[in-house]
Amino acid sequence: MSGTTSTTARVDIASIVRASRNASRKLALLSGETRKAALLAMADSLEANSARILAANAQDCAAEKLVAAGKMTQALFARLRIKPNGIAEMAMRVREVANLRDPLGKVLAATELDDGLILRKESCPLGVIAVVFEARPDVVPQLTSLALKSGNALLLKGGAEAAASNECIVALCKESLRQFPEVPQDSIHLLQSRADVMELLQLEGEVDLLIPRGSKEFVAYIEQNSRIPVLGHGEGICHVFIDRAADIDKALSVTIDSKVQYPAACNSVETLLIHKDIAPAFLPQIVAALQAANVEVRACPRAMSLLPQQKLVAATEQDWSTEYSDLILSVKIVDSLDEALEHIHQYGSKHTESIVTEDQSAADRFLREVDAAGVFHNASTRFADGYRYGLGAEVGISNGKLHARGPMGIEGLTTYKYKLHGNGHTVAEYAAGTRHFKHKPL
Repeated sequence: MSGTTSTTARVDIASIVRASRNASRKLALLSGETRKAALLAMADSLEANSARILAANAQDCAAEKLVAAGKMTQALFARLRIKPNGIAEMAMRVREVANLRDPLGKVLAATELDDGLILRKESCPLGVIAVVFEARPDVVPQLTSLALKSGNALLLKGGAEAAASNECIVALCKESLRQFPEVPQDSIHLLQSRADVMELLQLEGEVDLLIPRGSKEFVAYIEQNSRIPVLGHGEGICHVFIDRAADIDKALSVTIDSKVQYPAACNSVETLLIHKDIAPAFLPQIVAALQAANVEVRACPRAMSLLPQQKLVAATEQDWSTEYSDLILSVKIVDSLDEALEHIHQYGSKHTESIVTEDQSAADRFLREVDAAGVFHNASTRFADGYRYGLGAEVGISNGKLHARGPMGIEGLTTYKYKLHGNGHTVAEYAAGTRHFKHKPL
């Protein structure tokens, strides 16, 4: 069954998912060496076919005219575009995942329940994973490598704006797997339309996990309309708090990197909180640096009054709860660490928060009290990333607290099973009191 189906012919989603389920059972039995070799071949194929990928991406990037027309943001277009060095990075990340320790068959715990009765808790794949995402075709090899490394079959649905790029990359991945007959071609499928996704959402019991990556509204819609488990890729309303005891040079570099290095990312900072005691010295410098980087600053009234000559935009209530994903930053002056914490608790999305300070007690309190997947001290929010955490890559970032939290790598794509080895043991003996449990950790 092909992974790149025609956009005109109606596809049978239930059949595709059943084929993925069958493939997942075979993937779970593959050796770690085979999965690693398949991924290394995939990385080689991406590099060897860079011209094909760039040509396909050029078709999608004709959408640049939509940016000029105001129908696509510059940030979204930046996610869509693949540069030549981007293909080398794709291949590098696939190799990083390939070389990670095998996540399957790990003994997570072992207990001797009684003589000759041993219970082991071992890691195993989830089964079939579906990921729905927008723009970024560079995530396709990341998702594919993580799924195959963890023994899972993968269903992908990218945005229409990246259709040619996604189809090309999926085709190359599948072509590389033909070198390994034991790896099913149905391990990877690319869905084509929103109708496909809507049908997928109803296949309860067939798909083990659905990960939507997109806007807050999109993720909420998927969660509300799905009959299968959903792990929403987190909205990124991230904050940097400049404490009264901050080193100004560190504060400048952390803020600029958090906003400018890649503003379209979900771990880009959206609101800068500044303690009132450091604001007179820090605010003029950071505003000048932000404006030099073409960042639009939306400021609270106190910040506006400190810089009356600057061309600042007045922040509204809506700004505090907006994920810009663009070169826009809201700025608010606060009276204390308490006020900063309260603001983050009210408006933050529990993604990533950072404090810049030389006061260790303030840092400790911030790291202890902020409820987020990532809480940083004197570091850019952009570090919240699976690759940077050493996970090889990520399928998404979870702001929730169940199953996985923060950047979700191969460990998040596994679950576990209990394996019990006995020798004719029966419960009746223990119920009658003729035998007794030892419950000895091994």
